[in-house]
Amino acid sequence: MIKIGIIVGSTRPGRKAEAVARWVHGIAQKRGDAEFEVVDIQDFDLPLLDEPVPPSMGQYSKPHTKAWAAKIASFDAYVFVTPEYNHAPSGALKNAIDFLYAEWNNKAAGFVSYGSAGGVRAVEQLRLVMGELQVADVRAQVMLSLFTDFENFTTFKPAAMHEKSVNAILGQLIAWGGALKTLRGK
Repeated sequence: MIKIGIIVGSTRPGRKAEAVARWVHGIAQKRGDAEFEVVDIQDFDLPLLDEPVPPSMGQYSKPHTKAWAAKIASFDAYVFVTPEYNHAPSGALKNAIDFLYAEWNNKAAGFVSYGSAGGVRAVEQLRLVMGELQVADVRAQVMLSLFTDFENFTTFKPAAMHEKSVNAILGQLIAWGGALKTLRGK
């Protein structure tokens, strides 16, 4: 079975990403075709990129980078749960992605986003970043609205229709993550 990391893409106080990630994980746990784990970037306490050597060299010197690299390397695919701040993903998520290189290669990614416009612009930018990291991003996506999926813009109460979209992402990630595993085995 492949292993999929559900990445909490915000560290902001009062963030909604953790509740969204736990919801995705709850849906994923009903499946029996992959292993799923919530990974909170906040737990790794990553400063603004502080490695002296570019990530593509794989010469990590900081304990926080080594721990982050080990966690990310353990997965075959990822669901990025991202807010949209100023038409972009959070700086914390982009920073966490930028810390590594080879650990992301030849894997698959899907996106669950939220914001006033469903977080679609944040995901557009993340798709470009994934291409540079040799990550295949799947087509299916969940777009959550602060207006309709969060009571009073704070309490997460997703519309029932979104569960089907989460399962579509997971199905595509399992297929692509499994196929790309053959590349990583070479």
